Amino acid sequence: MSSSLRIRVLLALLALATAVLVVTTFDGSTPETPRSDFSELATLVENGEVDRVTFTQGSSVVTAETVDGETVQSVVPPGFTDEFAQQLLDSNRPITVETVSPSSGFPWGTVLGTVLPLLLMVVLVWAILTRMGGGSGKRAKKQFTSRTRTDSDTSSVTFADVAGASEAIVELNEIKQFLADPNRFRKYGAKIPKGVLLYGPPGTGKTLIARAVAGEAGVPFYTLSGSDFVETYAGVGASRVRALFEEARKNAPAIIFVDEIDAVGRHRGGGGGAGDQEREATLNQLLVEMDGFDVDSGVIFIAATNRPDILDKALLRPGRFDRQIGVETPDLAGRREIVAVHAKNKLFGENVDIESIARQTPGFTGADIANLLNEAALLSARREKPFITQAEVEDALDRVVAGPERSSTTLSEKEKHIIAYHEAGHALVGHVLPNTDPIHKVTIIPRGRALGWTLALPERDKVLRSQSELTDEMAMLLGGRIAEELIFGDPTTGAVNDIERVTAIARSMVTTFGMSPTLGLQKFGIGVGESYAAQTSQNYSDIIASKIDSEVQTLVDRAAEEAREILTLHRPVLDTLAERLIEDETLNKDELADIFAGLPVFQTDRASDPRTQDPSPLDLRNEELSNS
Repeated sequence: MSSSLRIRVLLALLALATAVLVVTTFDGSTPETPRSDFSELATLVENGEVDRVTFTQGSSVVTAETVDGETVQSVVPPGFTDEFAQQLLDSNRPITVETVSPSSGFPWGTVLGTVLPLLLMVVLVWAILTRMGGGSGKRAKKQFTSRTRTDSDTSSVTFADVAGASEAIVELNEIKQFLADPNRFRKYGAKIPKGVLLYGPPGTGKTLIARAVAGEAGVPFYTLSGSDFVETYAGVGASRVRALFEEARKNAPAIIFVDEIDAVGRHRGGGGGAGDQEREATLNQLLVEMDGFDVDSGVIFIAATNRPDILDKALLRPGRFDRQIGVETPDLAGRREIVAVHAKNKLFGENVDIESIARQTPGFTGADIANLLNEAALLSARREKPFITQAEVEDALDRVVAGPERSSTTLSEKEKHIIAYHEAGHALVGHVLPNTDPIHKVTIIPRGRALGWTLALPERDKVLRSQSELTDEMAMLLGGRIAEELIFGDPTTGAVNDIERVTAIARSMVTTFGMSPTLGLQKFGIGVGESYAAQTSQNYSDIIASKIDSEVQTLVDRAAEEAREILTLHRPVLDTLAERLIEDETLNKDELADIFAGLPVFQTDRASDPRTQDPSPLDLRNEELSNS
């Protein structure tokens, strides 16, 4: 029984006892006998109106019953008892005189009336003090206890359930082998890493990989979030760190997994607030524990974060996180494996192409792909299809990328024409330029916050992006706005996102990628991982800032002029594409290929553009390899 429940039961019993006391003391079945002056009683005796008088031994109180059946009680004055008795005997009317002894029963009324209220006060004071002092103490004790969650079902998760992270699995396979058979490594004098840091974008499966290691090795899996170490009470985080490692040591071999470790492992010295001091104290305790536990204890500490750049250097040094493994966004082969894993429990039709899904999802993480297939299953159930078809997968992709279809949005004919030409401008410029991704789909159906959108998908995964690719992407993004200006002469607000993205690309080319011939190979701005205090001030002069703005403007203007030149040159194709969009609303890659048939690749006349220069032997070799 909990303390709060015990207090409630005790208070209920006390209330019941108080009610019994009240009923016993003030029972209406024995009304109180009225008191009168002794002179009045004597007058009643002289007048012959009294029939019986009862004396109580040791007491001056007498009780008289009148001939009318009434009862009168009075107090005989001191020393007058004998004379009053004689008066009764001399009365004109015979009076029955009795003498009774006082009641020998226990005085419950006196005891209950005196002791019970005192006891009630004592219990109430104790209850209040318990809730104020003891209760808070228990809560504080509860705050200091570990919130560790033990996953008892790790055996159901193995490396076979992890797809798209083959490099991470290879690195962690040694951890699994050490936990399963540590003597295999100890006989060579090898020491297994104390800690493993998994870093990468959200949704790439870092937690799943850690659980798979425990499942493969068949060891307990203790999991905790970095935010669980942060509490209001001072010292709670450090106490939980100690409790976490102590519990794991008792059940070794085991795995400790802390997700989002950047919540407690950030750079120290960022501020002097109470919250920062508590976080740093927790981090210090974590560093001590990682140094203190022996590698032979069989406890492996695995942590995950999306921001490895902000972690404290002392946490990343050898001897703590000896192994740092990147879990990045999967490539085409990885996405193909992820789709196959998530398709096991899905009712797919024969026309669903796993290869096509993998190619249409560049940049998707494992969580994104799982969400995509789940949306396809929901759409199939909503449409009451017997199984999931490729059409549901395509619609689910549109929903995930651009948002749900806004069927309630009503567009006027003019707005529909503007949107059609806007998206046609994107598609035409993107198709003609040589360094943009192939156009996969164009639609003017409103989805999410977009009134229309153009989907360009790469033919293969890219790790690096060249200057010409960035320049062509900017021109493609501005193709919609330029098309509005050419056709209607009155641009709209529909290009706000395009302009924002173009500005970001141009500024990154100048300040980060060193692609400005004027400013050269320099980085302007604060690097990733530097302190917040440094980020509040720029590391370049106002003259450089002016040059940066000028270079950004030049790049944007050049991209806009390139888009304008393409749309002007191929105006008939632009009109045809816009008309088809107005009629059909959505065009796929095959329909686009028919419209774009015969269009030449655009060649710029700018001598400084790297696309017009003769290719080097290395470029020719790379082109030959890519074609093969």
